[in-house]
Amino acid sequence: MFAKFSWLARAIPALRWWPRVNRGVLRADVAAGVVGAVVVLPQAIAFATLAGLPPQYGLYAAMVPAVIAALWGSSWHLVSGPTNAISLVVFATMTQLAEPGSAKYINLVLMLTFLVGATQLAAGLARLGVLVNFISHTVVVGFTAGAALLIVASQLRNFFGVPVPAGTSFFETLHAFGAGADEIQITTLLVGLTTLAAGMAARRWLPRVPYMIVAMLAGALAGYAINRWHPLGGASIRVLGALPAALPPLSVPQFSFDTMRALGSAAIAVSVLGLVEAVSIARSIALKSGQRIDGNQEFIGQGLSNLAGSFFSAYPSSGSFNRSGANYEAGAKSPLAAVFSAAFLVLIVLAVAPLAAFIPVASMAAILLLVAWGLFDFHQMRTIVRASPAEGALLAVTLFATLTLHLEIAILFGIALSLVLYLHRTSRPALRSIVPDPQSPQRKFRERRAGEAECPQLRLLRIEGSLYFGAVSHVGDYLQQIEERRPAQKHLLLLSKSMNFVDVAGAELLAGEARRRRARGGALYFHGLRESAGRMLFGPAFRSAFDPGANLATKRQAIGAVFDRLDRSVCATCRARVFEECASLPPPEGADANAATRPKT
Repeated sequence: MFAKFSWLARAIPALRWWPRVNRGVLRADVAAGVVGAVVVLPQAIAFATLAGLPPQYGLYAAMVPAVIAALWGSSWHLVSGPTNAISLVVFATMTQLAEPGSAKYINLVLMLTFLVGATQLAAGLARLGVLVNFISHTVVVGFTAGAALLIVASQLRNFFGVPVPAGTSFFETLHAFGAGADEIQITTLLVGLTTLAAGMAARRWLPRVPYMIVAMLAGALAGYAINRWHPLGGASIRVLGALPAALPPLSVPQFSFDTMRALGSAAIAVSVLGLVEAVSIARSIALKSGQRIDGNQEFIGQGLSNLAGSFFSAYPSSGSFNRSGANYEAGAKSPLAAVFSAAFLVLIVLAVAPLAAFIPVASMAAILLLVAWGLFDFHQMRTIVRASPAEGALLAVTLFATLTLHLEIAILFGIALSLVLYLHRTSRPALRSIVPDPQSPQRKFRERRAGEAECPQLRLLRIEGSLYFGAVSHVGDYLQQIEERRPAQKHLLLLSKSMNFVDVAGAELLAGEARRRRARGGALYFHGLRESAGRMLFGPAFRSAFDPGANLATKRQAIGAVFDRLDRSVCATCRARVFEECASLPPPEGADANAATRPKT
């Protein structure tokens, strides 16, 4: 129906999946929406507390942004809203500029939401979705583990009741906590431990029940009992206070050049982190659902959701793994499940908002400690350390940077490390000397073993990777080495099926190699050259450097073409007889004329 209006379907992605919606889909999405609303309620309150905002701002971030992201994204199951990592980044960056919870702090956060949305939308419109792939999984694991430790440090004062200054670094927080350990409030600690125990028990024995709700109820009951009877003679337990039972109020970000300049680095860091979270979660769930994810469309959906959220009192949001996973497991069939979840959340808030007055601050701290524990991916950490010392070092460096640098700087530092790691790997493509396998009747090539005979006049070399400006030095050094070691090998045949890309610098390297070998009476040949690489090498700029017949389609053509140009005087003394064509030559000088030649390949 919409085939003739594909541009409209790109502008409104809902048009692509709307024809699938029927009564069955609606029934499944409504059921999943109820589950999603119940799951997000305690998370939204906890994450807003972590972000240094009043609890209701977490709920606001789970309403309008969730709807916009669902309708303008590409995933059928991704649920957006407040997340722990983004909440922590917001807290770490905004506390440098204002007091958490203050009117100035809230205004700055709303402006940050707008800048994040604008950055993400611009990235989506510029079709930069592929850039997410360049952020190393190891860096993400290291940053997440570091973020978990920061969450733990930020909640020590609320869990133990110890006066620790807000906004201090990780190690300064630990020092302040140790110095004030004798001021631990027993009643506050008791509420925190009760919440912690209830949450852990619910996680283990009640997997179908949201553990945060169980933990929150247990903490509220413990706090109510202590506040009423004071059995230990301690101070009253601090509570969150009642939430406003209202829809998200309209807000207007305060635009000023000084504010935007102050928030610039934080906006970039939050934008990148949010996009990585959203696209990674959408793709992981798509592996189960069989759906195709459009990274650029997810960028656009996340950007629009944050832009809209900044006008509806929401702080920066992204895709949530827990809520998206619960949405899929609950049987959601379309993005309408996220829309229903936001609608049901509004109804729940209107009904239970006054009950938040009974939730202790220590209880929310305990829930965040549970969240932090879930962020440690110990299995992945062990795998990374065992698989590669270099990756293990990268993991450790990223984790340490997260603990010591400003969090937005740590995120950008992790991205830079990812790119450096990628460039390091791709700048050293594998270079393998190849010989025909004498046991293969199909003349298959294999890597030459140490000490194995090879043709004294022809080197067969396979390049596995792209030949671009970063790899030119590595490949050029290798070509120089083999020329110095075997100067008689004037001919070079490059097996190029695995050479995916050649840029101008790579083409100049190969052109120079071809000219040098031609001057010495040899030549440079290609077999299996990919179309894009062939266009670069044999285009107008470089074709004169190569012989007209240098690009050969089959192995037989390649070997035959080079064999015809070999120096027969050298062949007369060669005992290797590597190629099938060598069988047509007279026996080597000094050899028995009746001796069998090398088996055909």
